Amino acid sequence: MYQMIENKQKFISQIMTSKSPARTIEDIDEVALSYAEIKALATGNPYIKEKMDLDIQVSKLQLLKQSFLSQRYEMEDKVTKHYPMEIKRQNQWIVEYQQDIEQVKAHTPPDRETFPPMQIKGVTYGEKKEAGQAIIEACKAMTSPDPVPLGAYRGLAMELSYNTFSKEFVITLQGKRAYHVTLGTDIHGNITRLDNEIEKFGDNLERCRERLETLKSQLEIAKVEAEKEFPKEQELAEKTARLGELNALLDMDKKDNIVLDCEPEEETEPERESKDRER
Repeated sequence: MYQMIENKQKFISQIMTSKSPARTIEDIDEVALSYAEIKALATGNPYIKEKMDLDIQVSKLQLLKQSFLSQRYEMEDKVTKHYPMEIKRQNQWIVEYQQDIEQVKAHTPPDRETFPPMQIKGVTYGEKKEAGQAIIEACKAMTSPDPVPLGAYRGLAMELSYNTFSKEFVITLQGKRAYHVTLGTDIHGNITRLDNEIEKFGDNLERCRERLETLKSQLEIAKVEAEKEFPKEQELAEKTARLGELNALLDMDKKDNIVLDCEPEEETEPERESKDRER
């Protein structure tokens, strides 16, 4: 019965683990009790209780160490790859937003009440109403959803496309970065949507700067975390060493050592008489 329970424990303990379980199960397991341990438990040996407690404590410490190392490797990966890549990306976006802001500023009248000229299909429109109507006509003239050049507005090139999923026309303002504006049916509203998207450039730039500072701070924290050692390494070493001593003391590290208490069988009366006649 003990052997059957032991075999079950071997397989169960290999599946019920915090680590990735294997596809094959080995017919060995250190968690399952050996006959020597059962014997020690039955005899009330005080060392076996200490060993069983240490087995649990060492197992928990090993799991904690594995989790700690996994997190440290993740931090190392972020230090060498993730954060540098994100910082580079934010720096690039900051430069692009700054250049687009300068481009728009150079092509926008100081008086915001004055409508900036808009070029559509090679024609320059100086009135907001006419420009808005030209956008509507360009939408009606489209025969394919693929992007086509539309014109320019406030120093940014414009492309017109049709989103087949949302069934909406979209103008893409193209500077150093691309900005997508969904169109409606109002001739004045479409111009307002373009202006609103352009006005967001400053907010986008500020968010990139804040994100950059956050990434730099996270990078420094990750560098510190990546250099840390497992805080309970000494405790794990001491308990592992003590567990080895107990295993040697209890002779439990020799799983294949089978001790049989064999006594000579008593001879029956006919067997003794037969041996006497032979003599």
